[in-house]
Amino acid sequence: MRAVIQRVNRASVKIENTVHGKIAHGMLVLLGISRGDDNTDLQWLAEKAVNLRIFEDQQGKMNRSLTDIDGEMLIISQFTLYGDCRKGRRPGFSSAALPEIAEPLYLQFIEEVKKRQIRVATGLFQATMEVELVNDGPVTLLLDSEKQF
Repeated sequence: MRAVIQRVNRASVKIENTVHGKIAHGMLVLLGISRGDDNTDLQWLAEKAVNLRIFEDQQGKMNRSLTDIDGEMLIISQFTLYGDCRKGRRPGFSSAALPEIAEPLYLQFIEEVKKRQIRVATGLFQATMEVELVNDGPVTLLLDSEKQF
């Protein structure tokens, strides 16, 4: 399971020109699910993301988590995080989980974050979406449950 995490002042997602989800100060998570991912991966990633200390304290150091700042999380499914661009000019997506495997894990990830008392907004699985954000910092980090980076 992979995530691109961005610290944001605000973020929103539109589907068919209608706002489907929006957050104020917090974290945008673009979530990719691979063929081998399971409950262990999503538990690790949910815990890591919620407790990742990327928000500034009074001294301006990244020392506070989403929980510490009472922040929100916008979670967007994004299978393209498993796009393989090493060969040719068109990415291959054979490592991405099939929709029937990915969607339940995506929904379970959302529930795991909510269990940690985080307000969550989401996109819609497999929808064409427009995501807007104001990146704070900017701060952008990559997480991988297989710890490849």
